[in-house]
Amino acid sequence: MSGLVSTARAPSAGRYANLGCGASLIPFDIGHADYVALSDPASAFWALVRKDKLADTLTDSALMAGYRAKADDFARELHALRFELKPSAVYVNPTERCNLNCTYCYIPEGMRRSGQHMSTDRLVEALGRLKSYFSTVMPEGRKPRVIFHGAEPLMNQAALFSAIDTFKDEYVFGVQTNATLLDEEAIEFLSARNVSIGLSLDGPLAETTDATRLTFGGKSVHDKVLRAMESLRGYSAWSVIATCTEKNLDQLVPLVDLFHAHEVPTCMLNAVRCTLPGARTVRPDDEALARAFIAALERTHALYRETGRKMVVANFANILLAILAPTARRLMCDISPCGGGRAFFALAPDGGLFPCSEFIGLDAFRGGNLFTDRIEDVLESEAFRTVTGRDVDRIDPCKGCAIRHFCGSPCPAEAHEMNGGMDRVGAFCGFYEEQTRYAFRLIADGKANDFLWDGWDAEDGGVETSFDFVLP
Repeated sequence: MSGLVSTARAPSAGRYANLGCGASLIPFDIGHADYVALSDPASAFWALVRKDKLADTLTDSALMAGYRAKADDFARELHALRFELKPSAVYVNPTERCNLNCTYCYIPEGMRRSGQHMSTDRLVEALGRLKSYFSTVMPEGRKPRVIFHGAEPLMNQAALFSAIDTFKDEYVFGVQTNATLLDEEAIEFLSARNVSIGLSLDGPLAETTDATRLTFGGKSVHDKVLRAMESLRGYSAWSVIATCTEKNLDQLVPLVDLFHAHEVPTCMLNAVRCTLPGARTVRPDDEALARAFIAALERTHALYRETGRKMVVANFANILLAILAPTARRLMCDISPCGGGRAFFALAPDGGLFPCSEFIGLDAFRGGNLFTDRIEDVLESEAFRTVTGRDVDRIDPCKGCAIRHFCGSPCPAEAHEMNGGMDRVGAFCGFYEEQTRYAFRLIADGKANDFLWDGWDAEDGGVETSFDFVLP
């Protein structure tokens, strides 16, 4: 896929610019001293404009003519991204069990305490069936991704490692783990096979981590995660996820200090998903979350400037890419419809297929079974179409929002369970607005690349500039 880069940096401002072809540019205050943004929400086109040059922009026929010439291409490419993808990844849950009882987990407690494992033979059979499906949809030369997810996948380590060895040449593998079972032997096995490894840690100190992440017996796992992080130092394919709750907002800055000191290549600072009631008990206020999140981002930038070593916050980098290069984004949560059931799907230990792991435990979203149903039919099931049909252009108030395709009104699971339906907003509308404002400020100040992976805009990576216009 080529990357759509809409970088009309036309210096001006105003209420809207009529393009003469039924579209208009809507102003969006980014909180910058000199610039505002103009956006055509229908195509994700945007322009950064100086506040003192309104008339120049609105009367610049070259800008408007240039945009009109590209408008259909922008809209077509965005439509393809939103509605024409085929799955290229699957989240495989090899067990329902977990050894932790995290406050905000989206998997019901009963499943995590005493759920089933998938046997080695069954897991190998599952990956074989998935391989047959992916061979019909993957571009030549590209391997599908399998991310072992949870619950805690290393609770079923023997089956998981056997499956990785059986299919090591067929998939790109990843494991998302709480790190409590990630000993030196497991790290050696996974790293020798170039498996990406994701850990979870919510605070720089045990007292912060322990506020939301403990074993069923009430024991801390903080030090175990730190030991795993130290063992992974120097490995290129690992990352850490921190879930942002009301319990750790004041610790996000020291947390990124900790991550950077441990040479974490990539991290995520994810707002807690409010799908199940337990997570809502630690849901932070949008304004407080945005303030703490942006402070943490600023700290990663200061560390980069001090040391020359970049640590990308992947979920924010994805918002930046949604603006700079929509089709180059790496995550598919911040778009509507989201990636669930379109770019990826999830496999439960009993063979159940769900649009995303977030829906495991919500039986209404079970689209079928890998061992009895065709994946093609499951993707068209009512359970999946309920998710893949969620369209931000039809959600109030999103359909009138200037930034709706930089946000996507995530997440459908929490919108459905927390707010009452797929036609409702997600849990953190205000937080996504502030992220987007901050992203535009970074673009206006020429700092965006400092928050993105090196080489993200390389032409040989499929990214190309589609429109670039600067008024004199």
